[in-house]
Amino acid sequence: MNDTTWEQRFRGIYDRGLAACRAGRRSPSEMFGPDDVAFLASLGCSPREVFDFVEDYLDYNEPDFATALRITAVRRDYFLRVQHGKPTGRTAPASDLPAKSDAVDGIPWLPRLIAKARLKLRGELPDELMYGCGGDRPFLRRMGTDLPSFLELVRDSGDDDRRIVDAVKQTAGLSS
Repeated sequence: MNDTTWEQRFRGIYDRGLAACRAGRRSPSEMFGPDDVAFLASLGCSPREVFDFVEDYLDYNEPDFATALRITAVRRDYFLRVQHGKPTGRTAPASDLPAKSDAVDGIPWLPRLIAKARLKLRGELPDELMYGCGGDRPFLRRMGTDLPSFLELVRDSGDDDRRIVDAVKQTAGLSS
């Protein structure tokens, strides 16, 4: 499936999710049928992820569709290239993540967001967590970046936390 085809189909699912949510169907199981669920799985995406994008957009006017698409594109690329289209079958417990107050180089939230981004890339986020939640978005704005760019940074950095931290500090204009 070429990029345009999957993006158009994803847009249709997203738009149906918006309509369902506006109509009061506010759970992934009420919003998406089996064909949508199967298609999302082929991208390495879950109905919960699209639901979270849609719900937050309706409640907070962000993330917009373009951001949701870019995040999904990064996940799809990782899923197809690194995971060869095979989910890990694992879901990390939310309790395994660093606390929101944990800091690295004096930057609270960053250790947690790095962990969430890695789980997002692998498709292992638990349902109660969202990559791009109402805490992640303002944090990344303060750091001078956005959700898709940060996810790409984490993907491209592998296990090198120092590279991620230094890149965030540089983008944010913080001294090393």
